[in-house]
Amino acid sequence: MTKMIDISEKRDVSRRARARGEITLNASTVDAIRESRIKKGDVLSTAKVAGIQAVKDTPKILPLCHPIPITSVDVSLRLEKEKVVCECDVKAEYKTGVEMEALVGVTSALLTVWDMVKYLEKDDNGQYPGTRIDCIRVVEKEKGGE
Repeated sequence: MTKMIDISEKRDVSRRARARGEITLNASTVDAIRESRIKKGDVLSTAKVAGIQAVKDTPKILPLCHPIPITSVDVSLRLEKEKVVCECDVKAEYKTGVEMEALVGVTSALLTVWDMVKYLEKDDNGQYPGTRIDCIRVVEKEKGGE
């Protein structure tokens, strides 16, 4: 039987989770991002907004996730030679944690990067031989005292 977990007896406590992930791209694509030469616009700002929005929409994406009153979201992206690294930090005062929200934020931000640069990543056959999203994980989780 599939069901949402009953958390009604739990107390609200401070919760925080930070997730990280990365997208591997051609070095020339990373240079184009750095130099603001992407046709769709500002990749990092758009990905940041996408990550924040995804955090807020997590219960719509993951059917058994509780709607959580998020108090803070910080999405950061940094360029490396052949990748973009994303971190998403989420906070709430609630009965359940925010790990799924942080993971969804990272994933959506990285997918937004891919969407915005895919025309530069395709090979002659329309494939993406080197483009990949990797290493998505929770890197830190905190829970206040009960």
